[in-house]
Amino acid sequence: MPAKGVSRVGGLGTAVGACLLLVAGLSACGSSSAPSPAEPKPSRSARGPASGTSGTKATAPDRPAPTGVRLPPRHAGFDYQIGGAYPPPAGVRIVSRDRTAPPAPGLYNICYVNAFQAQPDERGSWPADLLLRDARGKVVVDEDWGEALLDIRTPAKRARVAARIGTWIDGCAAKGYDAVEPDNYDSYTRSRHLLSANDATAFITLLSRRAHARHLAIGQKNTVELAGLRKRTGLDFAVAEECAEYDECGTYAKAFDDRVLVIEYSDSGLRKALAGFGGRLSIVRRDVMVSTPGSGHYVRKVR
Repeated sequence: MPAKGVSRVGGLGTAVGACLLLVAGLSACGSSSAPSPAEPKPSRSARGPASGTSGTKATAPDRPAPTGVRLPPRHAGFDYQIGGAYPPPAGVRIVSRDRTAPPAPGLYNICYVNAFQAQPDERGSWPADLLLRDARGKVVVDEDWGEALLDIRTPAKRARVAARIGTWIDGCAAKGYDAVEPDNYDSYTRSRHLLSANDATAFITLLSRRAHARHLAIGQKNTVELAGLRKRTGLDFAVAEECAEYDECGTYAKAFDDRVLVIEYSDSGLRKALAGFGGRLSIVRRDVMVSTPGSGHYVRKVR
């Protein structure tokens, strides 16, 4: 979990269409067993800057939420708790927590799931053929976090992976969360050219349909270069790590009509976010490990 990458950071064919009816259930097109719950980890920031815009308001027309789905409020007090749950500070209306944690009573709750990569302690629970492998058969790993990338190159494999991640989404809904935050949408950029943006968007579309079927909103995590595909993918809002630091907040704001939750990991990033978007977006400064109060690393600032 941590920064822009700490937490992290098309069209569907006939075969996918056939599987989608199954994906909506608990066991679609693949194994019904799901990986064991993951221990939350820090965010992940370690990516280079991408081009974006900031400053003036130029949002796209808002679109209605899918039936039964409640979108996060704009410009609301926000806390990012994916490294461990704790009582939300005063003024917080939106909280993001790991899927293993309970939602915060009375707030808008977002459920974090690692959707495109397998965390080290879960790798063994995934079928071997759903781990992305290079031409030599070696599993492709995100070296920063020791996470194996999931193989979403074909419609059939996307459907199987989505079915497993879908059980986590179902769990988020059962706990009472309002939305889901699937991390590592940008894993294709770390795949050694084995995965494409089209693979990523086709897969996230499956997750969007699963989330909406469970009356959950779904957020785009980072990956500013794909923000303009929001309508195709069905994503409802954005969770953007260090978008001020990398001059990307304006791109997210335009694509998601200001429904953007910003996490900065430095005081300079916070100042820049507040200067450009303090009256529009939900902004918080956290420590890169997104730790809990009393840990010695804990930082949370909103101004």
